[in-house]
Amino acid sequence: MTEDSPAAPSEEEESRRLRTARSILDQSTYLVLATAGADGRPWATPVYFATSDNSVYFWVSDPSTLHSRNIEQRPAVGIVVFDSRVALGTGQGVYMAAVAERVPDAEVEAGMAVFSAASLADGGRAWGPDDVQEPKTLRLYRARAEEQWVLEADRDRRVPGVAARAD
Repeated sequence: MTEDSPAAPSEEEESRRLRTARSILDQSTYLVLATAGADGRPWATPVYFATSDNSVYFWVSDPSTLHSRNIEQRPAVGIVVFDSRVALGTGQGVYMAAVAERVPDAEVEAGMAVFSAASLADGGRAWGPDDVQEPKTLRLYRARAEEQWVLEADRDRRVPGVAARAD
């Protein structure tokens, strides 16, 4: 076994990773979205997010913002979700490689149902398709996670921790 190819985790370890990832995602309301422009210049921004399955993440944004423009040019994104309030040295995060896009008009209603439910659960307002269509300036975006990781507890090595819900 090498550093790049660790031994397959035990069932108990897989279960722990899954619980950790789901807990972080269930308790968080913001993700950090990392994008890059056509020239490769990076940009990271926090966005309020909603998900129903921990594999597709929705947010609303103005298409003129840098991260939205970057997504139009280069849809591959990085995402991290973490709790910044924990004690030093105890932080955990869920890391993702994803593909982002503005949600097509035909799919906005379903995406906004997920977003609105999360907003209401977090003490926000109800949202509908009209909030992200002309003449309004915001639009609905989503990122589909292709890979998800959590960090190993004792070193900075990412290990699969897929948090997608099967239920």
